[in-house]
Amino acid sequence: MKKASLLSLAVLLAAITPTQAVDQLSSWNDSAPKQAIVAFVEKVTKEGAATFVPVPERIAVFDNDGTLWAEEPVFFQAYFMESAIKAQASEHPEWKTQEPFASVLAGKIANVLGDDAAGAGKILAAVHARMTTDEFAETVRRWASTARHPQTGKLFTEMVYQPMLELMAYLRTNGFKTYIVSGGGIEFIRAWSERVYGVPPEQVIGSYGKLSYRVKDGVPTLFKEPEMAHFNDTVGKPVGIQTFIGRRPIAAFGNSDGDYGMLEWVTSGLGPRLGLYVHHDDAEREYAYDRDSPLAKLSKGLDDAPAKGWIINSMKRDWKKIYPLVTIPRGPLPLLQRSTRY
Repeated sequence: MKKASLLSLAVLLAAITPTQAVDQLSSWNDSAPKQAIVAFVEKVTKEGAATFVPVPERIAVFDNDGTLWAEEPVFFQAYFMESAIKAQASEHPEWKTQEPFASVLAGKIANVLGDDAAGAGKILAAVHARMTTDEFAETVRRWASTARHPQTGKLFTEMVYQPMLELMAYLRTNGFKTYIVSGGGIEFIRAWSERVYGVPPEQVIGSYGKLSYRVKDGVPTLFKEPEMAHFNDTVGKPVGIQTFIGRRPIAAFGNSDGDYGMLEWVTSGLGPRLGLYVHHDDAEREYAYDRDSPLAKLSKGLDDAPAKGWIINSMKRDWKKIYPLVTIPRGPLPLLQRSTRY
């Protein structure tokens, strides 16, 4: 490009005011949730203001299932777990009559997930057992690159919420660190979180099992053991946050009563705080469920949100779009390759 052209471009860019810049939350309607988010970010980033929050303390935590991507008719990790259990079934004939494996093999994995932490823990432990952490990550990446949702036909990693992708990017441009805090498996999410969300593996907190260190064929190796160490749901989420981050975040986003403890703990701290529930009320573009959901009930959160100052974000009313405007890149990528998409 010629120097004159570069100069012209620089002058043009300099003339663009912030109000003329592209809206980073363009998939959000200009309703109360978006206005509250923008007002909160302006408060905590305004230097010299009493509400200013230093960059190291700008931490936002996001639930995953139902908050960042869809979760119906069952949690998406369940499909991965089902495929892994079926692949290992020939080595475990006892699973045909042993629960929760018998239900999984019969195609009824939804029956053993829901609120059954013990059943989910047994399945997670069995799926992870005897694998190295690298082997497990590669298995997940292969699954994520081809597995499709049984109802939409989309790749599971394409069923992420465009407004939430924009929100995470918006927060990061304003000095926030964004963490995923999920009841799902930590190693499962870490295998693709950077490619899909722009969240590196070290900023993922989830349920996890024990690891062991051994030298295999002369190579130092970490193995996944068939024993749960931490179930990162409900009251386990604040525990996981403190364990992995060591700071109380100032913003939290969830979609069910499983996130209640996280929102309650985060928003009870001093200074500006933001708590938001994604309310699934759009049966036409996604799904509609809340109080009666056997999978991800939102009842106590709906009742207590007004008194606690939490935002109820209606997918139907407050979001222009649900899924990404462009397709998420397909195929597994190296773990160390940084995503710049969001």
